[in-house]
Amino acid sequence: MIDPNSFMVFSGTATKYLAERICQSLGCPLGKMIMTKFSDGEFAVSYEQSIRGRDVFLVQSTFPSSDNLMELLLMIDAAKRASAKSINAVIPYFGWARQDRKDKPRVSIGAKLVADLLSVAGVDRVITMDLHADQIQGFFDIPVDHLYASGVILPYLQSLKLKDLVIASPDVGGSKRANTYAKYLGVPLVLCNKTRARANVVDTMQIIGDVKDKNVVIIDDMVDTAGTITKAADIMMEAGAKSVRACASHCVMSGPASDRVQNSALEEIVFTDSIPYTQRCAKVKQLSVAEMFADTIRRVLENKSISDQYIV
Repeated sequence: MIDPNSFMVFSGTATKYLAERICQSLGCPLGKMIMTKFSDGEFAVSYEQSIRGRDVFLVQSTFPSSDNLMELLLMIDAAKRASAKSINAVIPYFGWARQDRKDKPRVSIGAKLVADLLSVAGVDRVITMDLHADQIQGFFDIPVDHLYASGVILPYLQSLKLKDLVIASPDVGGSKRANTYAKYLGVPLVLCNKTRARANVVDTMQIIGDVKDKNVVIIDDMVDTAGTITKAADIMMEAGAKSVRACASHCVMSGPASDRVQNSALEEIVFTDSIPYTQRCAKVKQLSVAEMFADTIRRVLENKSISDQYIV
């Protein structure tokens, strides 16, 4: 049994909607914190209640703008200086994760830099979900609890009861993730082989596998401009697919993404609520991961394993 006085949950401004749901599931109030903004764009954070000797959980996704990351860093620093017992960063969406290696000369590895910033700020543990690359966990010298959105996406797919189902990956890099879904559901796997003209721009794409008369579900970790996933859907419909849906963990959906999805062959696109979605697109559906994160926080506090909550 968790002592409700032993821990506290706080939220950054961008992820407050999710933190409130997590607190509701945990049966605790959301901690009081003030964000002071100055006219030059600088800001400061302050906790409005004592956190001395408490296990503190700070909920904040680090999606653009970079203010969200800076806000989390200030929250960690303030908690450390306020003598929190432990500081746990709950980061449903870990930004800069696509910069996980040097893919050409003279570039930064942004994911490692962010990991270093969090560690130097004073975080003791990171709880995150569906990192763009699993090896990012190794960028930290502290415990990282890596959750998977499959815990909410797979039950949703099963509820649709689709016949002639096929799981697809929008690129070769995502084949491992898609193959995990295909194995669990006992259905075939289809791959898309793409080449990029430049970042966020798909040049060519070919389907490897049979989609004729199949209900296709494309699995990805995030959708940014939606160029890849909408092109894949259109090509699959041209190849004779009955229907095409997409499921992705993180709803980045920047720039023309909403219009592209709305005008594409996609029947629907399913995300988690790791990132808020404020634009209007009738094809977008979000599933909440609040219960999953609340359960993980509960297990961390009780020193229990989190691995047995994974579906795959």
